[in-house]
Amino acid sequence: MKFYLIDDDRNILNVLKRIITDRGLGTICGCAQNGRDGLEDFEREKPDIVIVDVLMPEMDGISLVQKAKPLLPNTAFIMLSQVSSKDMIASAYEAGAEFFIQKPVNSVEVENVIRKVQDSLNMQRTMQKVQNIFMTDMNAPMGENLAATGNDLISQEAVASIKTILQRLGIIGDTGSKDILAITEYLISHHEQMEETTLSELCGKFSSSPKSMEQRIRRAANAGLVNLAHLGIEDYGNDIFVEYSNTLYNFEQVRREMDFIRGKGEKHGNVKIKNFLNALVSYSMERREYLL
Repeated sequence: MKFYLIDDDRNILNVLKRIITDRGLGTICGCAQNGRDGLEDFEREKPDIVIVDVLMPEMDGISLVQKAKPLLPNTAFIMLSQVSSKDMIASAYEAGAEFFIQKPVNSVEVENVIRKVQDSLNMQRTMQKVQNIFMTDMNAPMGENLAATGNDLISQEAVASIKTILQRLGIIGDTGSKDILAITEYLISHHEQMEETTLSELCGKFSSSPKSMEQRIRRAANAGLVNLAHLGIEDYGNDIFVEYSNTLYNFEQVRREMDFIRGKGEKHGNVKIKNFLNALVSYSMERREYLL
């Protein structure tokens, strides 16, 4: 993967270069000591990952990410800062950052964070490939592709990966988790997306009371959101919080739930159930490396 580094401290840039190069994490496609220069290079270099300092002259890191995201929607941003304020970390995540690293830079932490971001990028790219395959299958002779791959996709490993995610969210014991497994297994084996159907229609394939099944699924997904929000309140750097607050869930909604729990907001966070289920399917596909 290609990295672009931005920090007004040249020593930090050199340290990051050495870590990325020596540990075989990727290649450096560019560096800058201020946000404006970096922003000018992005369209040409098209980096996969940008590591940027929060506090810089001319343009701070958060402003840079806000301006760069529309230009590089598929690029991940890692932010560096000597300040560990929760408000600043929250602002970084809301701007679109994937991870937040506190200075002074630690080589082990930097490598771990980069590998997590690479995993997240691979998952997003897998999701896109899954969507492309779904579109291809729709145009293929009826049943041809499904017969060839359906039995393989729905496997012990795929189910196990989804169970692991539900366990990490703290909802594996919830009644709705069984319903979530049933729906995601069906989507995988039939090469379908939630955009092609409604949750109510899917639930009708498994239950004589689809409305009750749908309610159980929504309750379980919401419970996962609440658990994730509690993790974020305790530690913004929690691995589970960082990984799923921007993939299975929408960070803005997770933050809203966090504010509600703290008594700072009047509304709970909402779950986009279609995105939640599609992301679970993509995680299971990625873990089995079908498309990588």
